[in-house]
Amino acid sequence: MNTLDVLMYGQRTVRATVDRYGPADWERIALGVWTAKDLLGHLGAFEVRFADQLAPFAGAPIESDLASADPRTFNDDQAAVRKHWLIDQVMTEFLEAHERVMRHAKLISAEVWRQVGTIPWYGSEYSLNDLVVYQQYGHKREHDPQLGAVLEQR
Repeated sequence: MNTLDVLMYGQRTVRATVDRYGPADWERIALGVWTAKDLLGHLGAFEVRFADQLAPFAGAPIESDLASADPRTFNDDQAAVRKHWLIDQVMTEFLEAHERVMRHAKLISAEVWRQVGTIPWYGSEYSLNDLVVYQQYGHKREHDPQLGAVLEQR
């Protein structure tokens, strides 16, 4: 698996959608009660958390407490944190966290990416590659159609 490509394509998918947004699109409902801005904030929180999850493997510092946040309430808690942020703040967090993910990812060897058991908190039978596919890439691909549907509301 080319991990860097998978990470890049997941990010590119979401960017291709939100780059077509106009100012009014960010306040349209994208998922349940979440606006498009809320949904992008949710993806940004996941990206920040993922960068911190990769940090120890890259010899880099952890920059947030999101890795220890309660997984049962993570989504709603993080949406609430970002609720009153400006869209520029939400977008900046999303983009900068992804840049950090990519910096970390480049420092992790292919062997470590494939090694099962390195992330016991996710499951002892999983590798970092699994985390990329299921948590990052799959998550972005899951939410991209919801972000795209906002464009159809115009």
